Amino acid sequence: MKKEIHKRVDECIHCNACKRKCKFLTKYDICIGDTEKLKELAYHCYLCGECTRVCPKGIDGRGIILDYRKEEVRERKYGLKEEGYRGILLEKKNYLFQNHRKAKGCKTVLFPGCNFPGYFPKTLDKLVKILHKEGIEPYYDCCGKPIEELGLEREAEAILSRLNADFKKRGIEEIILVCPNCFYHFGDKLNVKITTIYEKLKELNIGKKLSTEDYECFFPCPDRENKRWLPQLSPFLLGELTEKKNLQCCGMGGCAFVKEPALSKEMAKDHPKEKKLISYCATCIGQFARFGESEHFLPHILETGEKADYKHSFWNRFKHKFY
Repeated sequence: MKKEIHKRVDECIHCNACKRKCKFLTKYDICIGDTEKLKELAYHCYLCGECTRVCPKGIDGRGIILDYRKEEVRERKYGLKEEGYRGILLEKKNYLFQNHRKAKGCKTVLFPGCNFPGYFPKTLDKLVKILHKEGIEPYYDCCGKPIEELGLEREAEAILSRLNADFKKRGIEEIILVCPNCFYHFGDKLNVKITTIYEKLKELNIGKKLSTEDYECFFPCPDRENKRWLPQLSPFLLGELTEKKNLQCCGMGGCAFVKEPALSKEMAKDHPKEKKLISYCATCIGQFARFGESEHFLPHILETGEKADYKHSFWNRFKHKFY
């Protein structure tokens, strides 16, 4: 029977199962039940959800931390008390690199998100050319997840309202997502059909199959529990996909890298090299690639051979504003 997930933190039995799975909790020698200390350190959490996955009582640690962040924003009369997020807010609050020009008259658009254009520009350009032949054009914008995770509820809701209004205005009925973070953040909040890029490529009968023998897959945090993207990936895999275990997070989750740069680096470096690491999250691969070999599925499927261009990610995002 599936356990109930809830925020009744008073049910914590202080078994420390969460602490054993989380480098953040370990560093500060606390567990999800240590509410006062946890509230003080809310912006140090990666929001990866590992604590919830291992909690025998089903306590939603991620949800509790998000509530603490939102509460802090409200206490500041709707502003961030924490410092260090100016760059994130400048880029993401009203996405700096928005580009919707080519989406005029399209019922279906490609929504590549923020980090795939930054880390894999060549693969994205090939994907755009492929979909252009099918009457599908790119729609460059941000889903708003980083803003929501900072506790900025109003701004996050404004992003969703803006996107819904613009989709309606343009007659867009379907968006194709490349990013699992966008997928889970959007959920059922949009008034359009959501399709993954792997579903669309299968539908178009496009893409090379990848032998899984030499790889271990890092399932990104939002999809680790349910693995909803795995069935869409499966048609492009030769062999069974092995999951990379005991790797908590890439170190970019929850915007915690601002408060915990050393810990974020440790997370990204902390993966054994017996097999190549692969994932379908550009953010994860962009971070892992800084410290070792790691690959994204799409460059294999589309045969670009591209590695994550983490040194020029800002410039790559910037360029797509003018495409």
